[in-house]
Amino acid sequence: MNVLVINAGSSSLKYQLLNMEKETVMATGLVERIGDKTGTITHKKINGSGEEKTVIERPFPNHKEAMHLAVDLITDPEKGVISDKKEIYAIGHRVVQGGEQFNTSIRINDSIKQAIKDNNPLAPLHNPANLVGIEVAEELFPGTPNVAVFDTEFHQTMPPKAFLYALPYEYYKELRIRRYGFHGTSHKYVAHKAASLLGKKPEDVNIITVHLGNGCSMAAVKKGKCVDTSMGMTPLAGVMMGTRSGDFDPAIIPYLVKHKGMNVDDIDNVLNKQSGLKGICGMNDMRDIHAKAEQGDEMAKLALEMFVYRVKKYIGSYAAVLGTVDVIAFTAGIGENDDIARRDICMDMEGLGIDFDTEKNKGRFGSPQAIHKEGSKVQVWVIPTNEELQIAQDTVATLS
Repeated sequence: MNVLVINAGSSSLKYQLLNMEKETVMATGLVERIGDKTGTITHKKINGSGEEKTVIERPFPNHKEAMHLAVDLITDPEKGVISDKKEIYAIGHRVVQGGEQFNTSIRINDSIKQAIKDNNPLAPLHNPANLVGIEVAEELFPGTPNVAVFDTEFHQTMPPKAFLYALPYEYYKELRIRRYGFHGTSHKYVAHKAASLLGKKPEDVNIITVHLGNGCSMAAVKKGKCVDTSMGMTPLAGVMMGTRSGDFDPAIIPYLVKHKGMNVDDIDNVLNKQSGLKGICGMNDMRDIHAKAEQGDEMAKLALEMFVYRVKKYIGSYAAVLGTVDVIAFTAGIGENDDIARRDICMDMEGLGIDFDTEKNKGRFGSPQAIHKEGSKVQVWVIPTNEELQIAQDTVATLS
């Protein structure tokens, strides 16, 4: 049973073909700069001996042409892994915003596409592109079922006390202003994986999932269900990120308008693209920041200290929300690869039951790794995320 996973962005298209009997990747690819004069597709055929990479540079006027070439490569006698696109059982689509309509993955039909479109105002950069990917797949794979897997669905179990803002309630009723949360497929995959590593079912453990990359989010998962998450109505809220501010005093906005002459678009650009780590030290890649900090750069050191401090605060608050914590699970680019950040986040947390092992923590991990000492009340794990596999699993589960 082969499942094709598609993640369509505004100018890009990611795809991955998985064999679900073995839960292994057969082929993966990325099309970049769709709509530009020159685009690039990087296609990888995965086999037992490694991967065979093909790179093609040519214009991709639209997602349809990009998908056509991706399908041609997947079915190519030499570069491909299947002989006919009919060998694809189903197609799973990442959809960023499902609003309040969707708390689970769902098979796509016309009414579902309309519901995705209705949520465009909540994700204007992502949902329209996701919808394009769906429509192109329907055209290229007639009769093959398509399933929407929403970034927000895992967080739909949050209670009103967690997802509502302390704003006039009419704003929620009229404009749907509330906390939605994102990175849901990652948090779901990591939480379920953490439970299995403990030999337990998800409903038997409490977990804090820590997704740290250029975008960062955290979730409090109680007995298999998300009860709180750090991102909000948009991915801007929560912990400090690569270029996003995370939480800050909203009264700063009118202050900037008054004293800097900024407008709404200026402020939106600053908060999303010029803040976070980049705003403090001018860099948003942790590798560069660590290198500068080691050279004595004080602003790089400050950026790291701020980042660590904010993640620590969320761990503490989520420990209070959950009551008891069984596992803290780090994932994504920083979470999986930055042993310095993990160490600094987890050190001096014995009061929360974390007995951290600095030796086990050293290095980058491509597979799950425990980084706590034997007997630690709270276990700490590094668990590489696999959002594509989670989407494929949800697709199969939805159709079965």
